[in-house]
Amino acid sequence: MTARYQTHPTTRVRGNPAHLPTHLPDGLPVDRRRHERNLLSPADVRDSTDLARLLEQLGCGDDLIVVSNRAPCIHSHTPDGVIAQRPAGGLVTALEAVLAKEGGCWIAHGSGDADRDTCDEHDHVRKEHLDAPYRLRRLWLGEDEVAGYYEGLSNEGLWPLCHRTDVEPTFRDADWEHYVRVNRRFAEAVVAEAATARPVVLVQDYHLALVPQMVRERLPDAVIVLFWHIPFPAPQRLARLPWREQVMAGLLASTVVGLQTPADRDNFKLARGACALGAGAAHVDAYPISIAWPGRQELPAPGLGDDVRRRFGIAPGVRLLVGVDRMDYTKGIPERLQAFELLLELRPELLGQVSLLQIGAPCRGALPAYQEISRQVKAMTARINARFGTDTWQPVVLHAASANAATVTDCYRASDVCLVTSLHDGMNLVAKEFVAARNNLRGVLVLSRQAGAAAELEQALLVEPRDIGGIARAIGRALDMPPQEQTDRMRAMRAVVSQNTVFGWAARLLGDGMRIAAGRTARPELARLGQWAAQARERR
Repeated sequence: MTARYQTHPTTRVRGNPAHLPTHLPDGLPVDRRRHERNLLSPADVRDSTDLARLLEQLGCGDDLIVVSNRAPCIHSHTPDGVIAQRPAGGLVTALEAVLAKEGGCWIAHGSGDADRDTCDEHDHVRKEHLDAPYRLRRLWLGEDEVAGYYEGLSNEGLWPLCHRTDVEPTFRDADWEHYVRVNRRFAEAVVAEAATARPVVLVQDYHLALVPQMVRERLPDAVIVLFWHIPFPAPQRLARLPWREQVMAGLLASTVVGLQTPADRDNFKLARGACALGAGAAHVDAYPISIAWPGRQELPAPGLGDDVRRRFGIAPGVRLLVGVDRMDYTKGIPERLQAFELLLELRPELLGQVSLLQIGAPCRGALPAYQEISRQVKAMTARINARFGTDTWQPVVLHAASANAATVTDCYRASDVCLVTSLHDGMNLVAKEFVAARNNLRGVLVLSRQAGAAAELEQALLVEPRDIGGIARAIGRALDMPPQEQTDRMRAMRAVVSQNTVFGWAARLLGDGMRIAAGRTARPELARLGQWAAQARERR
């Protein structure tokens, strides 16, 4: 039986990155137009139900494979037995929605201390430890492989190469050899897990740039979609990578390469044009990632603000700035602290009246650059508090630890201002999470122009992250902003984020992947979606 789906109109909002139109071209026979109007477009997808309908419509089948360094759950031993920990954020939610049908597979590095104990002889997590319809295949990496592939090439090489900061990339031949070897192992796992000669493979991020080409060599008909989550460097910066030709060859073997922003897409296209190996066949475009828009929300409880302040040792009635970041040198935390210090100098009436709660989750602690940023932030916090603090008030409250999703949401809802001051960021979902949490239409977002989210959230107070005075003035303006202006700005930002969810992001990537693959294999019913998309882009 052929399923029929009713579309719903798409509200066009500034910042909507939809690729497919919500109307049909003229000239189709009446019967066909009636049939096509029952099809769901990627632009219509808002939630997991919409995404499941689209996947069935596209004919993705059940041979879907997600490949990522990080697993959707990590198992650990505790005094109470083995527990499963899931990373926070909407990406796992969206990718699990892609794998909602039986038969899909997620391949990832097994890093938990109980991960091996929860797997069978084929390295699949046993069902009693995985509440999901898909298979989770774990890959085991040795300490030298983690040091070379992950800590070395990925995070001392590619990460600083792609982010405009003061940290220089480090490239070692041994790290590259581990990177190639580990990427080969991931690719071999894809081939082993594929149930057909034409699986749909979603590869996640810069850790696995060689996987598309390695899979293509074994499964030439595979639909391979790679999403690069971090900024893509300009050609002159990419030229510093000794193995840029190999990395570009790996990426260009994809069916679709997804980038975060039009600027990243343009950088990639310039790099593609400079490749000695030729342009390759991959379709390249910007697919801004987003979050899962929350369901029905109650307004914040009247005592939530005081409760959050009590949890972090902040006095009742003190106005609250919040920053939520990994302790990463790309996030601009020292610049944020300097700006807040300057604000307190310029406006002494704020002393005792406002505190900055900075949540800084530790990450990549084995690497010197991360050890240094942690030391720097702690030292600056201590200095500012010693300079301005009193027995009853501390200007900066540093929570140098992870916080669960519920706590973070409470902090968003209790704060007056959210600070996102990244020196350079692919997207920064904290900005979108803050907007989603503020269903009372209050609160102000101060947002770096160097974060990908700035292209969509134009009603934030946009700042240059190295302009300390500018950030200080923006914080002051945010604290002084009248309630009606807060409401107007927040309503506009919520309209953008609610229309462009992480499920829509996945839908556009997969929709483009399937229609492009269909065009190459003469499947007109799917290739026609691409013709409509092209017409829509020409009209825009």
